[in-house]
This record gives sequence, C-alpha cells and structure tokens, in this order.
Amino acid sequence: MNLSKLSAVLKSLLLSYTATAALLLLLTFLLFKLELDEGKVSMGIIAIYLISCFLGGFLAGKKCGSRKFLWGLGAGTAYFALLLILTLAIGQGELAGPAQIVTTFLLCAGGGMLGGMVS
Repeated sequence: MNLSKLSAVLKSLLLSYTATAALLLLLTFLLFKLELDEGKVSMGIIAIYLISCFLGGFLAGKKCGSRKFLWGLGAGTAYFALLLILTLAIGQGELAGPAQIVTTFLLCAGGGMLGGMVS
C-alpha cells in the first residue's frame, strides 16, 4: 500500500468520525426535544454507524480508484477497530456482548463496503 492510499483511508476515517460527531449531536438534540425511547435511540445509533461508514467508504473508494469496495471495506473495518479501541480505553460501563460486537462490525464493514461500491 502506498502513502497516497494510506492518506485516503485516514482522510476517510476523519470524515467518518466527523459525521459521527455531527449525527450524534443531532440525535442528542432529538432525544432532548422529542424524549425518544431507548428503541428509537438504538435505531438512531445504528443509522449513524451506517451513514458514517458509508461516507468514509465512499471517500476511500473515490480516492483509491481501483478495487473500491475493498477500500471501503477497509475504511469501515478501521472505523470499527478505532471505535472498539476507544471503547476499551475509556472503559466506562460494560462492554457489549459478543453478538452485539459482531453486529456492529458487520454494520461498519458493510456500510463502508457499500460506500466504496457506490463511489
């Protein structure tokens, strides 16, 4: 992997986490104003994972050119890995069960791969 493709993946991660922050702020506002229940908040978080990874995968696919779906998959996987590392580093609360961790990985990897395919 050359430096320009690594740079593209890092930029896609930055885009993904920026989108995550903006969408989490929006979800927080909606939670405050509409008093959403736990199910709707959980669906919102799933949507945030998908949208953020899709955007990152789209950018990675655009920047890398060939094998776009693999670069999108890589961006989604990197997003998940960083998310998991941050969750473990913060260490507050319980870590989700294995099924939820695998589901989150599949959402992130799939969203990134879809973004790469569409780019």
